[in-house]
Amino acid sequence: MFKPKAIYYEKEIINYQLGKELMEKYKDVPKVEIENHNNIEEMRKKSNKEFMDMKRNLIIGVRKTHKFVENHKTSDYLVPYTSSGCTAACMYCYLVCNYNKCSYLRLFVNREQMLDKIIKTAEKSEKELTFEIGSNSDLVLENSITENLVWTIENFKNATKGRLTFPTKFDMVDDILNLDHKGKVTVRMSVNPEYIINRVEFGTSRLDNRIEAINKLKEAGYDVGILIAPVIMVENWKDLYLELIKILDSKLSKKVKKEAFFEIIFMTYSYVHTKINEEAFPNAINLYNKEIMRGGGRGKYRYKEEYKKDGEIFLREQMNKYFPNNKIEYIV
Repeated sequence: MFKPKAIYYEKEIINYQLGKELMEKYKDVPKVEIENHNNIEEMRKKSNKEFMDMKRNLIIGVRKTHKFVENHKTSDYLVPYTSSGCTAACMYCYLVCNYNKCSYLRLFVNREQMLDKIIKTAEKSEKELTFEIGSNSDLVLENSITENLVWTIENFKNATKGRLTFPTKFDMVDDILNLDHKGKVTVRMSVNPEYIINRVEFGTSRLDNRIEAINKLKEAGYDVGILIAPVIMVENWKDLYLELIKILDSKLSKKVKKEAFFEIIFMTYSYVHTKINEEAFPNAINLYNKEIMRGGGRGKYRYKEEYKKDGEIFLREQMNKYFPNNKIEYIV
């Protein structure tokens, strides 16, 4: 259970029920009032080596941005929702790239306003819309602090239209297993070889626990997807990912293997990641490989096309062998 070192909060949060609950829950934790959760000067001035210490703080505010972004993968819109950032520390996290060191967990207490917009947008649409509510955070992790995921599912179930989806790297799903979700929620579990989880995805759930959570969610009637993401081309990466696929084949339930879909995403890295990781995780493996990576604009690195294409061919071959009946939504 996450216990914050300090709470940084906007004073407006006490005007919301969740804000009051969080302040009471953490009444014994030191608190600092801030003007804006987006710009905490004290945090921005900290050195890269203090990255993990910063993640021990919890920021609580009111979300002001509610713009939906069109998406064409497993949802129609990416939706700003109840949290941003995470307590874990995946060395490739795109939020680190976007917010530099400031990828700590931020909670937003105006959940009624956010869910109301989703429901109204869904019910006005002529077609059935799917909303990605977890693109900026991990809602399973957040739920262990706020119970927002339980609240969301219970308050969305009676909407006349629309679906929700979110990804996770965590296995703490028991709180949502007995909810009446009415088949309107898709949970997508991100998986990686145990070698990658142990050395790159610090603070996340183990592979076996993630697989167990997938099986539980399917048994509870949720639609489930599996993200093999991000694919990282470390040494012997093909052996590692083939072993991962074999483990999934052996440990996923028959129900999951009958209906689950897959997404496969190759890693995008950045100059910002490199600088922070060198100081915050000096003994960790180096994810930047200039031999097989290229610049991708705005300080980002991607795998060179010939290596990515070879990787895609390999993964499609193995998936067709072990999961011939399961759709791969995309490989990017």
